[in-house]
Amino acid sequence: MSDETRSTAGTASKGWLSDVRLWAAIGFVALLIAPQFLYPVMVAKILCFALFAAAFNLLLGFAGLLSFGHAAFFGFAAYVTGYALQTLRFSAELGILAGVAVAALLGLVMGLLAIRRQGIYFAMITLALSQMVYFVALQAPFTGGEDGLQGVPRRPLFGIFDLSTNMEVYYLVLAIFCIGIFIIYRTVNSPFGQVLKSIRENEDRAISLGYDADRYKLLAFVLSAALSGLAGSTKVMVFQLASLTDVQWQMSGEVVLMAVLGGIGTMLGPILGATIIVTLQNELAQVGSLSTIVQGAVFVVCVLLFRRGIVGEIGPRLRRWRNR
Repeated sequence: MSDETRSTAGTASKGWLSDVRLWAAIGFVALLIAPQFLYPVMVAKILCFALFAAAFNLLLGFAGLLSFGHAAFFGFAAYVTGYALQTLRFSAELGILAGVAVAALLGLVMGLLAIRRQGIYFAMITLALSQMVYFVALQAPFTGGEDGLQGVPRRPLFGIFDLSTNMEVYYLVLAIFCIGIFIIYRTVNSPFGQVLKSIRENEDRAISLGYDADRYKLLAFVLSAALSGLAGSTKVMVFQLASLTDVQWQMSGEVVLMAVLGGIGTMLGPILGATIIVTLQNELAQVGSLSTIVQGAVFVVCVLLFRRGIVGEIGPRLRRWRNR
C-alpha cells in the first residue's frame, strides 16, 4: 500500500470517527433539551426501551444469537428493583444495582443451559426458560401476582438527589441510557467485540484460531442480560410500576421487532427502532388492537424495503453518496 493510499485511508477513518462523535454530541444535546418540548415520561420510556433494544442487539447483531427470552431479564429486574425500593426501602442506586445483579445472575444460569445450542434450538430454549421466569413472577409472593407492584416509591439517589418529579427522573434515565450505550459501544469496538463478530461470521474458524467460542458467547449473553435488566430497573423508576407485561413473551417479541426494524448489527438501529415502536404504541393507544396491526404493517413494509433495517440500508447509501 502506498503512502498516499495510507494517508487517504487514515483521513477517511479520522473523518468517520469525528462524525460519530459529532452526531453523538448532537444527539446528547437534543436529549438534554427534549423535556422542554416533549412529555418527559414519554421520552424516558423511549430511552428505556432503546437501551433494552441496544442490549438485545449486542447479542443478536454482534454475537449472532437470537434470543426469545430477553423479557425475563427486563421484567424480573423490574420486579427486583420495585421490591427493593418499596419493601426493603433501598436507595435508588442500590435498587437499580440489585435489579441488574439479579438479571446478570439469571443470564448466567440461562446462558449455561442454552449457549451450547445454535439457531432455532437456542431461541426455543431461551423462550422456554423465559416462560418459566414468567410463571415464577406470576406465583411468587413478592411480585404481587397479576396486580404487580404498584406505587413503587422514587427513593433519593445516593440519599441526596431527590427524584420526586418527572423531570428529575428523566435526567437520571438519560444518564443511565448514555452509560449503557457507551458500555455497548466500547464492547463492540474492543478486541472482545471483534472476537464476537468473528464467531458470528464463522464460528468454526474462530475455534480453529484458538478462541473458546462458548465462553465468549456466554460473556456476551450475561452482559446483554445485565444491560436488559438495567433498562427494566430504570423503567420502574419512570412508571413506578412492575407488572407481568414486562416479563411476558410478547415483550421479547417487541424487542426483536425494535432491533430488526432499526437494523441489527448497528449502534443507532435499535435506538431508532425503539423510538418508532414506542411512539406508534403511544399514538395508537386509543384504538386498541389496531396498534398491533399497524406495527405489523410497518414491520412488513420495512422488511420489504429495508432488508437490513432502516439504518442498515440508509447508512451504507449515505456513505457511498459522501464518497462520491
